[in-house]
Amino acid sequence: MKSGTFMLLAGLCVLGSATRALCQEVLPEVSVIATNYKYLKNVGGKEVAVPVQRLQRMAATYDIKNSDYYEEDYETYFISFYLPEGEILAAYDKDGKLLRTAEKYKDIRLPSAVAKAVVTQYPNWSITKDVYLVNYFSADGGSAEKKYKLVLQNGSKRLRVQVNEKGEIS
Repeated sequence: MKSGTFMLLAGLCVLGSATRALCQEVLPEVSVIATNYKYLKNVGGKEVAVPVQRLQRMAATYDIKNSDYYEEDYETYFISFYLPEGEILAAYDKDGKLLRTAEKYKDIRLPSAVAKAVVTQYPNWSITKDVYLVNYFSADGGSAEKKYKLVLQNGSKRLRVQVNEKGEIS
């Protein structure tokens, strides 16, 4: 073999190994299964406050089977999630499906429909306190009851009202 041919082959080998080193490694395919997507679909909305979204995502993605509390003997597990703005008590079945939640959030940003309804119905009143309550039930495809309990103030007068997420005052 001539030295020029040898150098060409050696150069190609070095170039080939360098190119291979720069290529990305192909990883195995991963499947993500969202077992609690119905929960997020029912409790979420366009104007849900960020702390509420964060806590609800924690509850939806919680893996009961990999938790310290999991034992195959139990049918239902109750897990609590906390943030300074709120808390969730969630019930899961042994497969990790979210069965129901009881949620309570304090002093969060109100959706525009709720704020408009209060301003329209009570024009000279200000909201001094708000509590957002959510109760989710997975039976029959999932349903969520959402309501806001507000304390309104006008001077020395105080008034308590309840408003649903659509802005209907009860």
